Amino acid sequence: MLQSSTLEFLRELKENNHREWFETNRKRYENAKTDYLEMIGKVLIGVSKNDPTLASLEPKDCIFRINRDVRFSKDKSPYKTNLGAGFGKGGKKMFLAGYYLHCEPGGSFIAGGMWMPPTPELKKIRQEIDYCLEEFDGIVRAKSFVDKLGSLERSNDMVLSRPPKGYETDNPAIEYLKLKSYIASSPITDAELTSKDLVPKIVEACAAIQPLIYFINKALQ
Repeated sequence: MLQSSTLEFLRELKENNHREWFETNRKRYENAKTDYLEMIGKVLIGVSKNDPTLASLEPKDCIFRINRDVRFSKDKSPYKTNLGAGFGKGGKKMFLAGYYLHCEPGGSFIAGGMWMPPTPELKKIRQEIDYCLEEFDGIVRAKSFVDKLGSLERSNDMVLSRPPKGYETDNPAIEYLKLKSYIASSPITDAELTSKDLVPKIVEACAAIQPLIYFINKALQ
């Protein structure tokens, strides 16, 4: 669980996203970061029991900086209004499929898979799905996956309007092959963020996501 003070800091940061306020409240940020690190540590212990590829990770290897990269953004707000963590092979700097935890009042979630992979990697994933459709279909239709995550994300920006090059419309896997990302997620309420059930919820969601991650990484490796 997270402390309510961590959520309150993030709420206030959203209303005061400038350097002067942040520096005045830096101690509060450090406390929130420590709180988040402790929670991620518990998550890693739980998730690594089912996914041994995470066993060597430390919480500090997983959390993202709160500073935003504003070089190419119209929004020049200097700070993120969430605490995020990525855990997979290599921690937050993973180049394979992995898990992502986003904690933000009113918009928290646990997710996993691979978001917008580069073209060479995307081709490998599609090829693996085409070759192993029954296995992939079984993963995303499994009861645990559906119960915890629903289905793969299919927002408009994640789906091609036409079949990708090299695949026909009548391919049995075409609805999967048209995807540009292979991710699934589960929302986390503000009440759950400060509940003792937070870590078990995250661990259970990660267990449901794990077969998808393994399938993608098999294709990439």
